[in-house]
Amino acid sequence: MNEGDVVTMSKRGQWVNRVIGGEELSESFRSREEAVDAGRSLALQLGSQHVVLESEETGVITDEGEASL
Repeated sequence: MNEGDVVTMSKRGQWVNRVIGGEELSESFRSREEAVDAGRSLALQLGSQHVVLESEETGVITDEGEASL
């Protein structure tokens, strides 16, 4: 992945869009569908690629210290 690419992934029970090298543009969402749609749109705006890292939703949001990616 390159600088500016948008990565959609599950993180501690939420779906997040992470912009490589632009963390201030990163956002979190309640559902995978919301995150994928927003990630695709953001990548188009930035002229970058959008990558979705697949994982099963657990439905549980964990505390910050319990898991990390």
